[in-house]
Amino acid sequence: MDTVQILLITFGVGGVLMLLALAFGGPSPAKEGARRLQSVRFRHSESATDKVEAQMRRALAQRRPMISNDGGPRSQIEMLALRLHRAGKTWTVQQYLQASGGLALVVALLLWLKTGSLMLALMVGLLVGAGVPHMVVGYLIRKRYDDFTAKFPDAIELLVRGLRSGLPVTETLGIVSAEVPGPVGQEFKLVTERIKIGRGMDEALQDTADRLNMAEFNFFCITIAIQRETGGNLAETLGNLADVLRKRAQMKLKIRAMSSESKASAYIVGSLPFMVFLMINWVNPQYLAGFFSDDRLIITGLGGLTWMGIGVFIMAKMVSFEI
Repeated sequence: MDTVQILLITFGVGGVLMLLALAFGGPSPAKEGARRLQSVRFRHSESATDKVEAQMRRALAQRRPMISNDGGPRSQIEMLALRLHRAGKTWTVQQYLQASGGLALVVALLLWLKTGSLMLALMVGLLVGAGVPHMVVGYLIRKRYDDFTAKFPDAIELLVRGLRSGLPVTETLGIVSAEVPGPVGQEFKLVTERIKIGRGMDEALQDTADRLNMAEFNFFCITIAIQRETGGNLAETLGNLADVLRKRAQMKLKIRAMSSESKASAYIVGSLPFMVFLMINWVNPQYLAGFFSDDRLIITGLGGLTWMGIGVFIMAKMVSFEI
């Protein structure tokens, strides 16, 4: 049995197990029954709290996703374009695909010339070409997310001061777009431009919330939607939201500081096998030459990398907390 047959059997067994998990892992009947009873309670209750929650649920139900989840090619391209937009760069999907393909081709060619193993070169080239650009875009998205969350409470407080001075909401949105630098000003500028061409404020905010996919901006949109349903002092509500977002950012920093030791340990444990492999290969290249030529050792190495990836994923989830 050659390498290709073993890989096909492995992927086939994994696909069957995944399909079985999806087939038997449906929604829980108990949770569905509890959800129905809760919806009935919201519908017929006379409590003020239940009415506010029902209005909030209606406001959330009216929020529509921008990208369809039909799994078609068009939706995948739109999701990739959405990720590139969230990174804050002017890259196009074509440029991203060209960079990924060029990187995969260069890595595969260099590894093939170095080791002479075509199978290993193709697999490593595909892995690097698909993974490295994805990681770069993910890093840029996280960096832009941190910049947005750092300035967003200041933008809300500026919005509150404008509302208390008697300005309408649309006018204060324009002031925020002009006064707050960085991604916050850019996104609010897009919102004001949509409002100027005739879009509703809720629709313009919803488009931005769909593109950003940030919890903080979703809180902002939900707050405005609930206030338009129930009435009340919008300036006071937004002021409370700004205080909540600041405390949320402080909690994130506290969690990051408390989990820094565990993350450092995970980085050391995850990088140690690669460092040892490189050092042994530098001292005695013939000792590890079989990993680049023998099919059995190649499969063993790929299996080890897979299990290491699973372990790193589990450790990352253990030190990741949702607030």
